[in-house]
Amino acid sequence: MKLPSLLIIDDEPQLRNMLHRLFVSEGYAVSTAETGAHAMQQLKAHHFHVVLCDVKLPDANGVELTKAIKSQQPDAEVIVFTAFGTIHDAVQAVQNGAFHYLVKGDDNDKLIPTVSKALEKALAQRHVEPQRDDPFGTVTGRTPAIQQVVALARKVAPTDAVVLLTGATGTGKEVFANAIHASSARSAKPMLALNCSAFSNDLLESELFGHVAGAFTGAIKDKKGLIEAAKGGTLFLDEVGELSPAMQAKLLRVLETGDFLRVGDTVPQKADVRIIAATHRDLQREGAEGRFRQDLYFRLAAFALRIPALVERKADIPLLAQVFIERFAFKLKKSITGMDDSVKDRLLAHTWPGHVRELRNVIERACILCDGPMLDLASLPLELQGEPEQKLGSIYELERVEQEHIRRVLHHTGGNKTLAAELLGIGLTTLYAKVKKYDL
Repeated sequence: MKLPSLLIIDDEPQLRNMLHRLFVSEGYAVSTAETGAHAMQQLKAHHFHVVLCDVKLPDANGVELTKAIKSQQPDAEVIVFTAFGTIHDAVQAVQNGAFHYLVKGDDNDKLIPTVSKALEKALAQRHVEPQRDDPFGTVTGRTPAIQQVVALARKVAPTDAVVLLTGATGTGKEVFANAIHASSARSAKPMLALNCSAFSNDLLESELFGHVAGAFTGAIKDKKGLIEAAKGGTLFLDEVGELSPAMQAKLLRVLETGDFLRVGDTVPQKADVRIIAATHRDLQREGAEGRFRQDLYFRLAAFALRIPALVERKADIPLLAQVFIERFAFKLKKSITGMDDSVKDRLLAHTWPGHVRELRNVIERACILCDGPMLDLASLPLELQGEPEQKLGSIYELERVEQEHIRRVLHHTGGNKTLAAELLGIGLTTLYAKVKKYDL
């Protein structure tokens, strides 16, 4: 099977040769270039999945060269890396189409995983090659449940309307967000993403709105927030239901007036960005119960799309599984072409508490274990190889069902309670209480 291809652009011979050896050992077909001009010659002669490009080259700036690379090979993913990272360069690189921006030394441990993720994205894009002009080609599924959502998303995509994506964690909300942005008039500008649950309130405010020098200890210079960095493009706010009341009020101001304040500033800035938000929570109920601002909910839900759970579109499971098989077979350099009927039956019978994300993880694991041309039962996780027998009298008892469901999710996450709580859509404290209650 053809190896994934990587182009390394760097004018330092020692580093270039070291990276060449490193990625050859990781299973890549590696080419190198020492100048921007040499790189463009390589790009005209060969097709690459991923390009790793230094910022400071003898004849070019890697941040600007990213534009030319993407113009020459739009489906190649570009990672910009430099010895002296700046926020401005990072933002500009993303705006020019870069997949990621890394700092030499600080981000060395991120290099291989980042290239791997870039490769995965490049391969995913090529799996939908017949529909490459259609951003919604990345949404896999033929059932009415998913096609109805795609039809609605197509209609809202060309507008500037705020979109709220709801549904359980792992159903594919970010896939829809990317497709909506790519189908909009803002597609030439960046789409930046922010997970609202990943930051403290103070850090989140600075990350979203930016700050001025002296706004707080350590703020030695002005910093653009994501609203400014995504100017002309789209801002994807994942887990928007986790915002504090104070941040909810600030986001509402942006949506209602188009203005925002950097932290420590007194002069309002104009926001030119489309907001797409996502949550696994029922914000309407949270608003009625006083945990989420109702006025913010109604602004976010101007156009709400609920992404269906995987069990609501079971007929799509074999199709999704086949897409993942092809993707991971290519990545792992294995000649796996499909799955046998026993695997298909088990996938269709499973409840999929982690939805599409869980299916993807199951198929990746199965491809790693599989030694033949087809996935078989032995390559599946133990809980999918055979359902445990249940006593007839207990299968309809709510606590029995809950206990068994939590047990399976914990088994799936390898005992990782934080991930299990996320997949179950409950708080970590609640999960600990139930683990204790059921003696799991």
